Amino acid sequence: MHHSNALYDIDKLCYLYHDNPCRIVQVPHMTRHKKHYTPRKGIKRRPPASKTFHGHRPATHVQPKQLRMKPEAETGLKEIFSHIGTPPQTPFRPDPFQTDALQAIELTDCLVTAPTGAGKTWIAEQAILSVFKRGGRAWYASPLKALTNSKWVEFGDRFGPGNVGILTGDTKENADAPIIVGTTEILRNQLYDVMHRGGNLNYDLVILDEAHFLGDPERGVVWEEIMIYLPTRIHLLLLSATIGNAHEIAGWLASIRNKGCTVIEDKKRPVPLHPLFLHPSGRLMPLLSRKKLFKKVVQYLADGASVYQPGNRMPPFEDIIRVMRKFRLLPAIFFLKSRNECNVAVSQIKAASHRTPLPEFERDLGRVIDTFPYLRHHEQLSHLTRCRVGAHHGGQLPAWKFTIETMMKTGHLDAVFATTTVAAGVNFPARSVVLFNSDQFNGHEFLPLTATEFHQMTGRAGRRGLDNIGFVLLIPQRYMNVAHIKNIHFSRPEYIISRIRNDFSMVLNLLLSHKPDDIRNIFERSFANYQQRNMSENTVRFTLWKDFQRHLSFLKSEGFVAADDTLTEQGAWTSQLRLDQPLLISECLEKGAFPPDDEALLAAVVAPFVYDRDMDIAIRRREHSKTLLAAYDKTVATVTPLIERMKDAQFSITPLPLWTSIAVYSWARGVDWTRITKQLHIADGDLTMLISRTADNLNQIAALKRTHPAIAACAAAARNTLLREPVVFEEA
Repeated sequence: MHHSNALYDIDKLCYLYHDNPCRIVQVPHMTRHKKHYTPRKGIKRRPPASKTFHGHRPATHVQPKQLRMKPEAETGLKEIFSHIGTPPQTPFRPDPFQTDALQAIELTDCLVTAPTGAGKTWIAEQAILSVFKRGGRAWYASPLKALTNSKWVEFGDRFGPGNVGILTGDTKENADAPIIVGTTEILRNQLYDVMHRGGNLNYDLVILDEAHFLGDPERGVVWEEIMIYLPTRIHLLLLSATIGNAHEIAGWLASIRNKGCTVIEDKKRPVPLHPLFLHPSGRLMPLLSRKKLFKKVVQYLADGASVYQPGNRMPPFEDIIRVMRKFRLLPAIFFLKSRNECNVAVSQIKAASHRTPLPEFERDLGRVIDTFPYLRHHEQLSHLTRCRVGAHHGGQLPAWKFTIETMMKTGHLDAVFATTTVAAGVNFPARSVVLFNSDQFNGHEFLPLTATEFHQMTGRAGRRGLDNIGFVLLIPQRYMNVAHIKNIHFSRPEYIISRIRNDFSMVLNLLLSHKPDDIRNIFERSFANYQQRNMSENTVRFTLWKDFQRHLSFLKSEGFVAADDTLTEQGAWTSQLRLDQPLLISECLEKGAFPPDDEALLAAVVAPFVYDRDMDIAIRRREHSKTLLAAYDKTVATVTPLIERMKDAQFSITPLPLWTSIAVYSWARGVDWTRITKQLHIADGDLTMLISRTADNLNQIAALKRTHPAIAACAAAARNTLLREPVVFEEA
């Protein structure tokens, strides 16, 4: 076939049979920033648009009609595909690593690292049961409210609702129950309280699920604090699928807790994973041959196109699903880079699917929708019903995400288009996961997927008890570096490093019960110091100590800490504000800037202090309530001098956006949810997060009953006003 003419139809070329690849320069893997792309260091720049088909087309060029894929598979896949199916039902027998973990946690601390779906939750349940039978108490901490809510329901069914309580920023029920599930921040705060009172945490077992969050840049400090402060007599059970340096973490824990920490590792996936590659023609290939790339994949990458379509067009999702359906690779989770891509992908699916009988589907969906009637008008409901696909990401309502999870778990959906948030902590398995990119946005920039991130994502492929095998399918797109995926497929999860750092809330709470010299000893017990000491360096504890002194000096200059390093009265009640901006909130309370008798107005002026995302919304002040604007302006004027002093002292401060006040004020006053989202052009999930975090902050203010009774009562009422559907929901 002749295809040397540069005007040849590139889209048709990309869909030709794999033995006739079009010769197009492969685009290098690049670092993508929010509004621009730059090549990574050491990678050649992309050829000019005039020398490659990947540049912008001339304005006169007409996009041809896209050719459909022809579902085919390499002969060598026939044997693998023959194993697709459901394993026979057999009586449950725990694996050796599970029984070993239970024996260990009876005697000492234990760190369990095993692939997703291997049965770590079973270990947690049995450990809790053992404590419960002896009349003891257990605390199960997770990083996500959604996961916490799910475990609350599961444990309630397992141990009886009356024996299980829940503690999150949104929910507090049965707090004196022998079994508590909650978020890690709540557990850390309880440890602050018992250290202040000089008491002891009244539990016998603490379980930290998703323990790899110890290495999370933003929240890892909370995990580390818990491990440092937790009384030695309480056994600690850590669970994770992705920890590369488990023995180092165990060694650190043993050194600071004066007791052993047994490491239980299981590297075998409960469901084997097979990597696949989808050629643009629709032909499935194995990605690997032994530990090398399959020869036809290598040929394609060397001679073929690296994208399905040029320009900004989306991949042919419907064709991909059709290929996967023929070879029984569904249901699948499609990991995409943005919320918008997830939504667009759903809108592109037109073909109806009937994975399960329609009556069963309608029955199960009807139960969920009856529980959340406001979802009847969700813009994606028709696609969910007709095409059996859905989008799951941070921009969605919590109830909608729950609906998608429920329908996927019950086997009703072909595909879910999701951002990588699904990979962390949510029980959301499928037969296959589909990857279009080998990098991921971390909130600031696009970086190559780590082995940890890859294993978290592919851990969703293959459902224990439902699948004999699972699959990860690579789609060769512009930002898919196939060689990188091959490398991290065979790599162990990265080492976790300490994320401990000082902030004003931490410093104030430590000063409640410790002298500075004691706090210096705490820093010496940190995981950061342990890691540095093992590398023959002794800089971390001094860095932490120096930064602590910087915080302490500022707190003294502002009247929160006395000259003798004890908290002043203001410092003492400010320590109870376990927030991102405790000093600013304290300043408003101290100077009477917050309205003490208007719930909606109080919620509105607290809202700007909780929003830390890089998003702003233009507001026309004249279109909004003068009362609200006056309250907002008063709040900003009150804290501006303190903000300037903090900036002068090199402390970072996020802006206080007016639109957050407008959004929360509208919701608190009963304005329709849809009206708010449309007026501000804000996603459901972003508004939910803003309101939920505002409620968390109000809950902290409500705790100041002794020192600020009027404002505390108003804050409690304001919080209750905010926490209604669809911000919160009760699972069906």
